[in-house]
Amino acid sequence: MNPDNLPVAYISALLAILVFAAIYILREVIKTRKQESTFSRLQKKLKKEKGTAEEYYELGSLYLDKKLFVQSITLLQKALKVDKKLPEENKALIHNAMGYAYFAQEQYDIAIKQYKEALKLYPEYVIAFNNLGNVYEKKQMIIKAVETYKEALQYDPENKIATQRINSLEKRLVSSKSK
Repeated sequence: MNPDNLPVAYISALLAILVFAAIYILREVIKTRKQESTFSRLQKKLKKEKGTAEEYYELGSLYLDKKLFVQSITLLQKALKVDKKLPEENKALIHNAMGYAYFAQEQYDIAIKQYKEALKLYPEYVIAFNNLGNVYEKKQMIIKAVETYKEALQYDPENKIATQRINSLEKRLVSSKSK
């Protein structure tokens, strides 16, 4: 490469990096504005009138994203109460979200109850199995965690999370038995 072209190459590379950064930032700003717009619209609507289960769930999920777990749980509970004829899979999604909110608050026993309810409603719900296994890990219930992750693999043999967690936990079990 000609030394005279070196500054042009550096400037071109820098410009390319800046363009990619600008595009990434712009996409994030648009995504955040859309979320905030939805958040604001749903908050206003649900303060004025009774909403649908989907609206309560959507707002509850936005509260989860903001790590406002208590408010999220309240909205998710309303989602369950507002529509008694909600499909089982939708109820399972709501229970899974509540489980996540309780888990984030380190209320592990309540989280377990919510995940189990989700699985009762929708037995093939692999994400709920992964979440339940995670709670068992946090509670140091390693054998139960492994069993739960193995159940997830029955429904999704390609589940990378369950496979990784089983391998890691089984290594811990082996090393604790050899001590």
